[in-house]
Amino acid sequence: MNNWKIKLSIFINYFLFAILLNSVGTVILQVQSTYGITESGAAILEAFKDLSIAIMSFLVASYITRIGYKNSMLLALIIVTIACVGMPLMNQFWMTKLLFGAVGASFALIKVSVYGTIGLVVKDKTEHISLMNFVESFFMVGILSAGFIFSFFIDDKNPQSTAWVNVYYLLAVLGVLAFLLLLTTPIDESSLKNQTDEKVIGGFQEMLRLMVIPVVLVFVASAFIYVLIEQSIMSWLPTFNSKVLHLPNSLSIQMAGILAASTAVGRFLAGMVLKKVKWLTVLIICVLIAGTMVLLVLPLAKNLGNEVIIGWGNAPLVAFIFPMIGLVIAPIYPAINSVILSSLPTRQHGIMSGLIVIFSALGGTTGSLITGYIFEHYGGESAFYFSLIPMTILIILLVIFNKLSDKK
Repeated sequence: MNNWKIKLSIFINYFLFAILLNSVGTVILQVQSTYGITESGAAILEAFKDLSIAIMSFLVASYITRIGYKNSMLLALIIVTIACVGMPLMNQFWMTKLLFGAVGASFALIKVSVYGTIGLVVKDKTEHISLMNFVESFFMVGILSAGFIFSFFIDDKNPQSTAWVNVYYLLAVLGVLAFLLLLTTPIDESSLKNQTDEKVIGGFQEMLRLMVIPVVLVFVASAFIYVLIEQSIMSWLPTFNSKVLHLPNSLSIQMAGILAASTAVGRFLAGMVLKKVKWLTVLIICVLIAGTMVLLVLPLAKNLGNEVIIGWGNAPLVAFIFPMIGLVIAPIYPAINSVILSSLPTRQHGIMSGLIVIFSALGGTTGSLITGYIFEHYGGESAFYFSLIPMTILIILLVIFNKLSDKK
């Protein structure tokens, strides 16, 4: 196989979906101004995105090898391209729900296929965990780009303006280009067909069989908790910047990109560090540093004064420091995914990837809804302090996961 072209196609697909998926934080902020939606009302967008991911993953994970990784990704690109064109044409809050529903369902196809394809192009576990981190770091590059792309279309002088939805025309063009690249990229999936056993991977039973294995059960709980932490911060950071730190909307979105940038750097570095240091040691240290940052940095959001913030030059220090939490939480998700996937035969990667996507989606929805509720009723600072609870739970789960994976 022409592995470099396959990897390039994977990177570009992930880049596009990173922009679409993680624009939910930007859209949550914008619909509050444009359509007059409350914080808890806007939080429902995360549910449309994540629940559609979970439902689609459950439906297709067991059959993804029959559909084909490449065909699944092509179908996903067609769906999101159509949805992007529809967003500026409809220009209503209900369309944002439909858009994120389409994006979520399509991402389920993309992620399961990408994770499965990685298993086809790597040689061993070391290369697997390294490539997984590089792919996920490129995902963060897409998130970083999203902040600047969307902010270019936002009019701070007219908060009610809907001009920002025109960004989706640009994303539709990117979708077409990604489709054409993938269409012309050959992927050899013959090994999957040769390994397919109707009794083993032909339906939902295999997914349920995996679920009752202790190491898998602890893994999905770890993935759920991690994404709950990540999305509770990532999806609500633009709103935190705007309503707590009093930044203009466009600047709030741009500075939220620091989180994506730090996460991308963290995953890139982790791709090298995890080749030499045991993954559990790295991840435990990362969670402890993240919790320390929450305790030490968030108090800086108090007593900011009355100075009008107009740009990066006079933005408060907390707006720069707190998003750096992405640097230390970054390695967790791709590392635990790689540990569980590399312990399974390639024919089960599609099904396991489906479980990863399902529980990640449920974690993201739970985190966003809880954060939105706390944000509306108790304030933005309290909403982010909440992350200390799942961080504590995550450390316990990682220790148990390590013991079980070693036995496996």
